[in-house]
Formats: sequence, C-alpha cells, structure tokens
Amino acid sequence: MKKKQNIGLDFIVDKLTNSIQNVVSGDSFATDITLISNTDIKNVIKTNSWQFDWKFECKQPQRDVYKLTIVNNQTIIQGLISLEIKSDHVYMHLLESAPFNKGKTKIYEGVPGNLVAFACKLSFQRGHEGNVSFFSKSQLVQHYIDTLGAIHIGGRIMIIDTKAALKLINKYFSNEK
Repeated sequence: MKKKQNIGLDFIVDKLTNSIQNVVSGDSFATDITLISNTDIKNVIKTNSWQFDWKFECKQPQRDVYKLTIVNNQTIIQGLISLEIKSDHVYMHLLESAPFNKGKTKIYEGVPGNLVAFACKLSFQRGHEGNVSFFSKSQLVQHYIDTLGAIHIGGRIMIIDTKAALKLINKYFSNEK
C-alpha cells in the first residue's frame, strides 16, 4: 500500500470564538463534535468542494474522524478533524472547515479553533495533559504560534502543550460541566 506523504496542515484560525459565530450577524451557535457516520462521509467529497480525501481518512484504522455541527442540526457539517491517539498525546492528521466556511464569503468563523480545542480536550480525557501535535505548512508556523499558542519544536512539527490547551478548552468548552 502506498504511504501518503505528510504535507502539513494548512488551516487558518480565523477567530477564536466561544462556539462558532455567524460572520454577518455576529450570532454565536453552540456546537457538537461527534464521530462522522458512514452516511455523512458520502457527502464529504471533492466534488462537493471538500479539499481532502475524508473517505481515505475514515479507512485508516488508527484514526478517528470527527464532525463539527451546530447543536440540533447534525446534518450540516461545519468542519472535520482526523485524530490519532498516540501513547502520550493526540496527533492531528487533518483539519478542514466546510467549503462554505472558507474564504471571504464564509458563513461561520471559529470552526478551526473549535476543532483544535476538541483535540486538546480529547487529549486530557485520554490522560495526555492536553498535548496535541501536528505538522504545519512552513508558511503557517508563526500563525499557529500566534493564534493557538502552539510551540514550534523543529522542522514543521508543532505542539500544543497543557497551558495552551487549557486556554483553548476554556474558550470553547467553558459551559460544559
């Protein structure tokens, strides 16, 4: 089987919000993050303007793909993240906002930050102190340092440590008990 090359994540953290926020009205919407279903994955394809091969991600046995939706509206996917639980941290393989949440005409902002905060939360739940790692595109290293509090540890490797993870979790999941 051909191994895919690690090209690095290239999501843009547009804004850290308390959930996701409508760009025009400024209204915030509570979100849910759940595992993607087989039904969902049929619509998350390149012909529907998704950038990545999410079907491939779902077939990787060590990875879990999660979808971000607005509470009480599970059918419209706002963004996706592919995560792998490692022995001491959570690794982010892919993250993508829905096509309608990208660029100048996006509907909601806060999607990438919400998904990264979830990865941090999952890391705490698995006993990894919030530690998350990922490969960055080289031109976005500083962006992740500035927006997520990530640490550049060499090459294109980025980590989110406990302190930065807690900030993200408190921003997005402060209403959870």
